[in-house]
Amino acid sequence: MRLFIALILGTFLVVVSGQTNLFATNVILPPQDDYADYMWEVHHHEQPLPTDILTQAPTEDDTVTAEMVTYGTLDGKEIKGYLASPMDIDRPLPGIIVIHEWWGLNDNIKAMTRKLAAEGYTALAVDMYSGETAETPEKARELVTEARNNSDRLKDNLALAYQYLEEEEKAPKIASIGWCFGGSLSLQTALLFPETLDAAVIYYGGDLETDAEVLKPLEMPILGIFGELDDRPSPETVEAFEMALKSLDKEVDVYIYPNADHAFANPSGERYNPVAAMDAWDKTVAFFSEHLK
Repeated sequence: MRLFIALILGTFLVVVSGQTNLFATNVILPPQDDYADYMWEVHHHEQPLPTDILTQAPTEDDTVTAEMVTYGTLDGKEIKGYLASPMDIDRPLPGIIVIHEWWGLNDNIKAMTRKLAAEGYTALAVDMYSGETAETPEKARELVTEARNNSDRLKDNLALAYQYLEEEEKAPKIASIGWCFGGSLSLQTALLFPETLDAAVIYYGGDLETDAEVLKPLEMPILGIFGELDDRPSPETVEAFEMALKSLDKEVDVYIYPNADHAFANPSGERYNPVAAMDAWDKTVAFFSEHLK
């Protein structure tokens, strides 16, 4: 097993022989801000309905196998995620950490995880809400606020998912992907594992780092998917993020889709933009194929 030291925003994480230890550094965590309020403003009239991006997502035991697995323990409690992989393909396969929207690890995220697995990956959908999901915006606001107020727990959770794919699934390469709340955490996964994560896909997300010094350690290619009408992050913030990475000679592809708003490609919700979402999916599939296979 590899010994790795991952820089976290606010801590170093050392994983040695399955042991996770955290100790403080002088790295400053981003402040807890009005993200939940913005998400409420965007989603408060919605329900977590499945979007058309899930078209042709395989069912369990169709072309993929899928099951709930325990991928770690936090505060003495098991953390369970949804693991999917294609049938009849030699293992080990590249791994993808799949990070849910503010609705949680619901059936739509599970379907998207199977859709990713069908492309030839072992995909692990993580659970940031301790087994809960939201059927209403009120519940989603409660869950996302609680999760963001425990940022160290979020980072430990992501570290355990990485460790599971590396040690249990023997994934030769590992990437991350997330939407909305999960988009921010996909970038955090990259910052957790700046030298060992092999690719990161960010679908919008409220917290987008623009400080070149913070982004400097990143060594993986990054794909960013954003909407022109989004305010969190705004196109100006997206452009600053892209410019910061390019100033460091990082490999980054950023797309800002015209007339697309926040959450336009989410597996759940009512803000779906079919043209932009399908183009973004095609770019995502091509990106993973290039960098993981």
